Amino acid sequence: SKHVESVIKDDRVKGVSLTGSGSAGGAVAATAGKAIKPSLLELGGSDAFIVMPSADLEKALDTAVKARTQNNGQSCIAAKRFFVHADVYDAFKSGFEARFKNLKVGDPTEDGTHIGPLATASIRDELVEQVEKSVKAGATVFHAGNTLPDTGNWFDPCIVIGAPEGSPSADEEMFGPVANLWKVNDLDEAIGRANHSIFGLGSVIFTQDKVEMDQAVSELEAGATFVNAMVSSDPRMPFGGIKQSGYGRELAADGVKAFVNRKTVFIA
Repeated sequence: SKHVESVIKDDRVKGVSLTGSGSAGGAVAATAGKAIKPSLLELGGSDAFIVMPSADLEKALDTAVKARTQNNGQSCIAAKRFFVHADVYDAFKSGFEARFKNLKVGDPTEDGTHIGPLATASIRDELVEQVEKSVKAGATVFHAGNTLPDTGNWFDPCIVIGAPEGSPSADEEMFGPVANLWKVNDLDEAIGRANHSIFGLGSVIFTQDKVEMDQAVSELEAGATFVNAMVSSDPRMPFGGIKQSGYGRELAADGVKAFVNRKTVFIA
């Protein structure tokens, strides 16, 4: 808006940091660029979650559900795309579906509720449309099976399985409790598919194999890779993404250095 533009242009403002959508990020960065001011963007994400045969499967499953459904699935660093090795795919899928079936939708202030209403009607409507388009493209869907209230921004958590490239499931951020699941034959395929995204915020791999850990850390295109744990923001570590997930790093020393004048001093 014009109010944001005027704030960015104000001489008292020395830098700009935005957490928000890609369109908002582009607008803010353009205005900051014209004003010759540094900017830092924390935008969307469609984080990959890779599960390999050596993984602690129960831990991987518990973490996967939490990583997908935190804040009703409305989190930039929520795990959204799950790539599971063929050797453990059936067991993971079965455990994933069982856990989703136990997710209860309802009043978030009540004990026993896992998923509350989504933030806005437009978020809910877009999510419904993305799932429908993915199904039309060839995906199958597993629904948690909740009976939803008649009014409100309610959405029954679901797993979209085997969606082809080009569908929303594969290519878009889904900002709500939808997990997108695929079977892969090896780590190379998992990483290749993980990197086939306009986003690059966080990423996860579950494995006990040191070689696989090293490959994932080296090759996953993301601002962070977490091994045997869900992606989280910690003030002791830099946080941020690449590609359409933004640029720059918040928190820790990197966050401070993003906006201070690291002056070079030379005395002869």
